[in-house]
Amino acid sequence: MNEQVPMVELAGVHKFFGEHHVLRGIDVTVPKGSVTVVLGPSGSGKSTALRCINQLEQIDAGSIHVDGELIGYREGVRRGEPTLFRLHPKAIAAQRARIGMVFQRFNLFPHMTALANVVEAQVQVLGRTKAQAEVRARGMLDQVGLSDRVDFYPAQLSGGQQQRVAIARALAMDPELMLFDEPTSALDPELVGEVLAVMRDLAGSGMSMIVVTHEIGFAREVADQVVFLADGQVVEHGSPAAVLGAPQEQRTRDFLARVL
Repeated sequence: MNEQVPMVELAGVHKFFGEHHVLRGIDVTVPKGSVTVVLGPSGSGKSTALRCINQLEQIDAGSIHVDGELIGYREGVRRGEPTLFRLHPKAIAAQRARIGMVFQRFNLFPHMTALANVVEAQVQVLGRTKAQAEVRARGMLDQVGLSDRVDFYPAQLSGGQQQRVAIARALAMDPELMLFDEPTSALDPELVGEVLAVMRDLAGSGMSMIVVTHEIGFAREVADQVVFLADGQVVEHGSPAAVLGAPQEQRTRDFLARVL
């Protein structure tokens, strides 16, 4: 891993859903080992940007690199002109395996225990034996404070515990990058803190992270940079002190006035 190369680089990224122009040429650079928090009103393109990085959505223009590797495409030539060719789904899946993603909804298998939920993808995607995957899963569940819940099913766990299982599942895949899409928005207020605590610990370990959230306190405390999106464009970005403490743009000030 070249430490000089950004962990993530979005350059001129556009995304349409039909006639709706969701991302309008966004540029974002995420250094390795850093935490980027993405803020913005509903519909601003925050979740779409994450889904494009993870190739759950296909971009319409621009490029996305993760650790220097072009994501979703390969460069080539057609009729003498440089062009991009879409990768085979297997190649895209291999790229995606390096990126952990945690969603608003926990997406756990209801018929599997916490342990089995964390084991499954390791066996299916990484090809680990069940024994190897169980060792890794127990370690990750311990890391998120759930060593006493390994045999519980999702219905027996609180929302915060389910989200921590989802984080453990993503970490068990040994990702280079973690994406969090409003990971606390579906939780009751009293359960938010336990998930944010796990994320703080993860940030402290040096994991590269992009976090879409409305938790301004978390952004102020943990982020290395804050990106404010509105109408599919980067309106403002910089340190938490700059963007949250002294925003330059009126749209940023209006948003912070609403959420604080």
